[in-house]
Amino acid sequence: MNLSSSSPASPSVLPARREERGFTLLEVLVAFVIAALALGVLYEGAIGALQASRVADRTSEAVSRARSHLATIGHGVPLRPTAQEGDDGSGFSWRLRIRPGGSIAADGGTLTLWLAEVEERWTDGGHERRVMLRTERVGAAAAGR
Repeated sequence: MNLSSSSPASPSVLPARREERGFTLLEVLVAFVIAALALGVLYEGAIGALQASRVADRTSEAVSRARSHLATIGHGVPLRPTAQEGDDGSGFSWRLRIRPGGSIAADGGTLTLWLAEVEERWTDGGHERRVMLRTERVGAAAAGR
């Protein structure tokens, strides 16, 4: 048989191609599994970051609310032994406690060191969270002391 003729070659005469180009089905499946695992890890990381951001925002809001309650001590809330609590809205509740820490005699009367604490509580993702701020104020002794 003459291979130089212009007639089309028969399939049995074509040389076998040993070097195939491309990926096997197994290689493609392994690549998809690796990509899916990587995307899953990235997704979990993003969800975790969003949750941490939300907790940080709510904690910052709780601190701001607690500071507001501390600011009322001696201005709207008298310096005397007390325990109060209430609902702050948006899922926050608060508790204020004022108690004497000690007294000293001074010119013109007795001064008392008042210990005050405010606690803000809220639920976030099924977890009970709280922030507590404490301060000390100097004021007149409570009546009857």
